[in-house]
Amino acid sequence: MKRRTGQDRSITQTWRPATQAIRGGTARSEWGETSEALFLTSGYSYDRAEDAAARFAGEQAGMTYSRLQNPTVEMLEERIALLEGAEACRTMATGMAAMTAVLLCQLEQGDHVVAGRAAFGSCRWLADTLLPKFGIQTTIVDARDPQQFIDAVRPETKVFFFETPANPTMDVVDLRAVCAIARERGIRSVVDNAFATPALQRPMELGADVTAYSATKMMDGQGRVLAGAVCGSADFINNTLLPFTRNTGPTLSAFNAWVVLKGLETLDLRIRRQSQSSVKVGEFLEKRVPRILHPGLASHPQHALAMSQMEAAGPIFAFEVADRAQAHGLLNSLTLIDISNNIGDSRSLMTHPASTTHYGVAEEKRLEMGVTDGLLRLNVGLEDPRDLIDDLDQALSQVGL
Repeated sequence: MKRRTGQDRSITQTWRPATQAIRGGTARSEWGETSEALFLTSGYSYDRAEDAAARFAGEQAGMTYSRLQNPTVEMLEERIALLEGAEACRTMATGMAAMTAVLLCQLEQGDHVVAGRAAFGSCRWLADTLLPKFGIQTTIVDARDPQQFIDAVRPETKVFFFETPANPTMDVVDLRAVCAIARERGIRSVVDNAFATPALQRPMELGADVTAYSATKMMDGQGRVLAGAVCGSADFINNTLLPFTRNTGPTLSAFNAWVVLKGLETLDLRIRRQSQSSVKVGEFLEKRVPRILHPGLASHPQHALAMSQMEAAGPIFAFEVADRAQAHGLLNSLTLIDISNNIGDSRSLMTHPASTTHYGVAEEKRLEMGVTDGLLRLNVGLEDPRDLIDDLDQALSQVGL
């Protein structure tokens, strides 16, 4: 099938994010479809043997194998890159595939990584367990304090790796400060931006070298598929990341890419509405629970910083009750909000991180991260916030709050 000429980047990158999320990266076939086409194929055919040889040698443009290229996947990669303000993007099968690849592709035995203490449980496992297996040393710091990055740097330090806001404690990292520290020392900064997405925060504009995503979350936004993405310079994506992914195969399926493309069309609308609702729900909870961790509320110790680098606080926040028994009791009393370990969904979801997402983290590390037995994480969905507040009100009353 003959494909039409792709979009002109000099034009598409001038579009505003809401337009890019709808039209960025679109490449139509000869049929002129308005919705992105779904190409379900593992391989491609060639007119001549010489064409196959030229493509594999990089001398001829075109597809070779869907572990490397797929028209639907490429549309998604171009769209995410445009939204991020990045030169290039590479998608992967899951968020954790993206996090693993972005680290291993650039590190080797003897290297050193400085990582933020507050992180998704599997991301801490990468830093604490996987990297040391390959002779890559890690130092864990409180990423809220830029000085700790400075103090942790060694001659062999290659990467700063952190989340902001962090999962699930909502720690906020000063992107300008920490990324400047990295650049001054020739260290590559890798930022997990899954909670905010480029709709609310663009770390590369604040100095980050690379951003990584679980596109499973807000980018899909409706709990349907798994996906991951890494954005950066064309040199990093094509010459550092791609050789790793093409040979290890954490490939995103065309179908999942198509679903995420559909999700991106409504990302801006969803994340802003959910952010507004999360503030309303947070204001209610603030009066009822011992402690709330919500960057969108003035009570958050890093509220001013968060609002200086984010357009809104996002739909996710955490709060604490007395202990695990009270936390589980509250979850079991909910009638509308689902108990689920996922986030970024259009449905409101709540989880107990200590017994789910961070179950595999040793207790002393969990407590160091701020993941106590009384901590609960809430993803505020697209329901009417008044109904969510009513549900939380009755559940809190049942556990004596």
